[in-house]
Amino acid sequence: MIELLVSITIFAILSAFSYSILNQSIISSFILDEKNERLQNIQRSIKLIEQDFIQIAPRPIRSELGQGYNGAITTSPTSGFALELTRSGWGNPLGLSRSNLQRVAYQMENDKLIRIHWNVLDRTLSNQFQKDILIDEIESILFTFLNENGEWIQQWPPLSDDKFLSITKRPLGIAVVINFEQEGEIRRIFEVSP
Repeated sequence: MIELLVSITIFAILSAFSYSILNQSIISSFILDEKNERLQNIQRSIKLIEQDFIQIAPRPIRSELGQGYNGAITTSPTSGFALELTRSGWGNPLGLSRSNLQRVAYQMENDKLIRIHWNVLDRTLSNQFQKDILIDEIESILFTFLNENGEWIQQWPPLSDDKFLSITKRPLGIAVVINFEQEGEIRRIFEVSP
């Protein structure tokens, strides 16, 4: 009888340990799945940024009020965007009456990196835009630009005597530094097609 009680006690202890290990494994699996999904989202977002930068087109746009032009790529603190650019290669599988060029902007909103695009290049204040959240839990994002002198600068377009040249000019490369709340810092350098 005592042997039966001892064996039942041992079985109960082993069952409790087994349950604890199984429960820990399930929790670890959920955490790994969440981390993996986040990593895939970061990779997708970086790939989209890379595609935008590789396909920058030297096409400035008219300002929203029709007074002057904004550069093909620009960083303007007054616009509210961290970066705004014109890119080519916008697919049109439905054959809609629109350009293959697209105006894209990136901005930080709270702790999120937002990508905005418009269906027209030379937009007005009434034009609609599409806003997509790329990544969240971001502390900061910084864009720097490689000029023809091999210098990294934070403002684009660079100041120039030739206004038209400066608004169509593209950098040789763009560096992006994203600081995440959890993952730390990611740095990427992209070559801009000539």
